[in-house]
Amino acid sequence: MRVKCVVDTNVLISAALTKGVPFRIVEHLIKNNALIFSKETISELSSRITQPKFDKYVSADDREAYVNNLILSADLVIIDNLIQGCRDRDDDKFLETAVKGDAQFIISGDQDLLTMHRFEGIDIVTVQVFAVYTV
Repeated sequence: MRVKCVVDTNVLISAALTKGVPFRIVEHLIKNNALIFSKETISELSSRITQPKFDKYVSADDREAYVNNLILSADLVIIDNLIQGCRDRDDDKFLETAVKGDAQFIISGDQDLLTMHRFEGIDIVTVQVFAVYTV
């Protein structure tokens, strides 16, 4: 059984900029066809990763290719923006994407999500905790 995951924007950007644990986890998820996105989560990633402040780490072309690779290797779910479970309403899209995609994990560095620990049977964990399962 593959372990399906929603990965928060901050982790995906970290994976794009460094070759550390976030990178290895995202690579593992891509290889195992285990990423889940929604239009809303892709939109957030696309708008944030293209910011000029990241130019000094990775070229804009490489970041665009990275996002395209993620999209091509992920399951896409449609959300209705109806779930309200996080204290930061902007993060509800990750909860709903995980629920609609039957994810087992949400991987995040965002304390608004992490303090929840679980949502509707989905574990919300850091990169370091998830690495114990995979890397």
